[in-house]
Amino acid sequence: MYKYLFGPVPSRRLGMSLGVDLVPKKVCSLDCVYCEVGKTTKLTLDKKEYVKFDKIKEELSHYFKNNPDPDYITFSGSGEPTLNIFIGEILQFIKQNKPNIPVAVLTNGTLLYDKKVREAILNADVVLPSLDAATEDVFKKINRPATDLSIDKYIQGLIDFRKEFKGKIWLEIFILPEYNDSENELAELKKVILKIKPESVQLNTLDRPGTVSNLRGATKQELQRISDNWKLDNVEIICSSQQRRDIQSFRSDIETAIIETIARRPCTLDDLTKILGLHVNEINKYLDVLESEEKIKTVEQERGVFYQKK
Repeated sequence: MYKYLFGPVPSRRLGMSLGVDLVPKKVCSLDCVYCEVGKTTKLTLDKKEYVKFDKIKEELSHYFKNNPDPDYITFSGSGEPTLNIFIGEILQFIKQNKPNIPVAVLTNGTLLYDKKVREAILNADVVLPSLDAATEDVFKKINRPATDLSIDKYIQGLIDFRKEFKGKIWLEIFILPEYNDSENELAELKKVILKIKPESVQLNTLDRPGTVSNLRGATKQELQRISDNWKLDNVEIICSSQQRRDIQSFRSDIETAIIETIARRPCTLDDLTKILGLHVNEINKYLDVLESEEKIKTVEQERGVFYQKK
């Protein structure tokens, strides 16, 4: 059992993806209202060695010796991976030992204003930053950033990274009705997209409860209207969870374990993580599928959101 590696996870975008978690849950520069991992417990821009470099190297070395190669190795997990000052060294270690496996960085992109952070991930093959707002008010409303982080600083970091990075950028924009779907905000977002020039713009929305109650995910029709209005040829809608079941790495034993666990008693995401010994991101992937297939449902209680068998 690994502490800092998880999966391989069935990813809609990255196939069979081995996750590398570089920060504890939930250290992040944002406290997004829609986050399915949960509320941010340490809201910060402080970069340091949150997880020991040697420990991650040790786990990666063991994994490489004892497992088949995944489709991708992905920096993601319980918080913002670029907060770890050794992300560049870990990336280099992977490239030296497994140069044939592409590396992806899932990041909120907020720290790319820092040249050292940009330089640290230049050797990645794909970077998947997020951007949910183009104006300060909407940024604060939907992403609830750490102090001293402005939307202008955030956007400029993405633009600067595009100029320096030779790999692919897949920009994710998470649409939440009544938060960032106004005509003005969408028009401003389009202007920013044209400046960043990503290879792909991926429109996503809420699958399950976030950290604020009464949020509603956008319908596929609403996302399609946004795409049609933007008239950009690189926009893709990725809100369908059912596709994940078709991925080779989808494990029916994990799905069964989740259903059997919540059939005995309703569980929160944290409960399932502890009971099953799986990473929060891995559990999330399967919950997405189970809920989309209406096999489970959520109930909000005082201790949080509980999942139970339908």
